[in-house]
Amino acid sequence: MRGGRRRWTIVAAGVAVVAIGVGAFLSYGNTQHTGSTAAQVRSWVQGSGLGQSIGTLVADTDRVGVAVSEHKGVGVLHTDCAVLVTDAEAANGELPTPDSQLTTLLSSGYTDAYEAGNDCYASGGTDKTLLVRAERERIKAEAELDQAVQLVDQVTHGSLSTTTTTEPGAGILG
Repeated sequence: MRGGRRRWTIVAAGVAVVAIGVGAFLSYGNTQHTGSTAAQVRSWVQGSGLGQSIGTLVADTDRVGVAVSEHKGVGVLHTDCAVLVTDAEAANGELPTPDSQLTTLLSSGYTDAYEAGNDCYASGGTDKTLLVRAERERIKAEAELDQAVQLVDQVTHGSLSTTTTTEPGAGILG
């Protein structure tokens, strides 16, 4: 009897694994993975919240720029820079896209935003070399993200909104 019970347990486990696999396949099949590149990108943009992510990163880079230029202090600078790093990481987690050129642009923009946040944070507001490098990285990130928005608009024949509910330049604490 023991051998029979063990065999049924193995069969039941096998059926459960197959059922989970079929469920995952069906779930994946319900998302837009077929059709034109435009349709795939449209679906990915909507599902990933790309417009909001880009808008948030641009607002973050603006806040960091204000914190640096207005010498808001190390606490504000660390907070704003850390938020930029966190938001860049979160946005990067949505990659890849259905379009390799878009993936490359976004990956570069997110990486530059991440590096800008890290360099800014590490500067403590006093290391001029790191602050200058962080500024260059912020500018480069914004340019790459702008190119990504233009590419999305071109591919989808639409207009990607990057409006957020945050106020650029307001600073987290100030």
